[in-house]
Amino acid sequence: MKYIAPSALALTCALACHSAAYAQPADAQMPPPAAHLSDEGSALTGLSAAQLFDLAEQARTAGRTADAEAIYTALARDPDLDIRSEARFRLGMMLADQRRHADAALAFRAILDEQPGAARVRLELARVLAAMGDEGRARQQIRQAQASGLPPEVAQVVDRFAAALRSNRRFGGNFEFAMAPDSNINRATDAKTLDTVIAPLTLSDDARQQSGVGVHLTGQVYARLGLTPRLTLVPRISGDGTFYRAGAFNDLSGSALVGIEWQAGRDRFIPSIGATWRRYGGKAYARTRTADIRWTHRLGRRAQADTAFSYGRAHYIRNDRQDGDLFNLSLSIERALTARTGVGVSVSGNRQTARDPGYATAAGGVTLLGWRDMGKVTLFANVTARRLESDARLFPFTDRRKEWYLRGGVGATFRQIEIAGFSPVLRVAYERNISTVEIYHYRRIAVDVGITRAF
Repeated sequence: MKYIAPSALALTCALACHSAAYAQPADAQMPPPAAHLSDEGSALTGLSAAQLFDLAEQARTAGRTADAEAIYTALARDPDLDIRSEARFRLGMMLADQRRHADAALAFRAILDEQPGAARVRLELARVLAAMGDEGRARQQIRQAQASGLPPEVAQVVDRFAAALRSNRRFGGNFEFAMAPDSNINRATDAKTLDTVIAPLTLSDDARQQSGVGVHLTGQVYARLGLTPRLTLVPRISGDGTFYRAGAFNDLSGSALVGIEWQAGRDRFIPSIGATWRRYGGKAYARTRTADIRWTHRLGRRAQADTAFSYGRAHYIRNDRQDGDLFNLSLSIERALTARTGVGVSVSGNRQTARDPGYATAAGGVTLLGWRDMGKVTLFANVTARRLESDARLFPFTDRRKEWYLRGGVGATFRQIEIAGFSPVLRVAYERNISTVEIYHYRRIAVDVGITRAF
């Protein structure tokens, strides 16, 4: 067969031969034991799983999708793994056809929690994630499917599917909510006095380390407006905020950007322009005019590289001696090791100029990360090390600023609990900033207990 263009149909046809568990008729693979199903007093008894699958298919074909969904949902609780996996797969496909993409994603995710090597299921999950506008996670699922091992002829079709994958959702967004206990909400020193060139400086209580429990909110809304088959206009607005009972430590930032996305083969480029802003303690802190470009490149079938460069012109409302230019460059590579496991590495460098050279800095760092699916739990961990130096000594301190920033974090998503497509997520992080200037020297332990997408 010659494939003129990749499509979900071509992908499904190619995978049907490879993934026998989700390609054969129900009566060819379902065991014959009787099933007993009940729903609000009505019951179907004495029917085999194969007969129930046939009833569901008849209901679906006749347009009685609610009846088909009820049968599939009941079969998805069957103690036999093959039966419940088949039921979830057929339910997911039907829900995807109805454009109930979040529900379809939950059905496919439930299969993968028990059978992570089910390549076709993973690719169907990628398809519905792309339809929801979550192209990043869709591509991650494709890389995991490739890592599970595919026959050469199927891998070629999947390659074409990956190359053509683009979200067609015109509007979308995402958000995350978390409770955030923190041992050092202002990232401040615990020292009572600081050495200066004049005399020891005594710090007030609010200038020293403060602990607290906050609420952390982050989210984004965007639009995708097609200009040509390869060009898409992508305006987006994002925000991130942590709020405490003591409003003096509230930290809120946001950005508004407009970008042009160009995609061809293994590459995608997104140049953007816009502005960012930050408020701290309820007062304006900084505004930045910014421009950036991001390049995503597929490295073979299991890995992806993301390169980003940005330039900004920053104005600090409270201290114009900090005003200057911001330059940032980063390179990240993520690789799927198996269907369950992935790793990544990111290196970055940034340069900040300022009117006062004491505020001008250069920094560089590296981050290592990894994750693993363990049934209905996804574990993840990361570690970061960064070096920073200032151009000059900042008055009135005695030393030029030189520091090491170290951070380690672990966390988990728990899909055993799912409400409206969301599951709990727990993150714990430890930070230490080792600085020659005592005011920047601190330790911090932060915990986030929140909700995130269950798929």
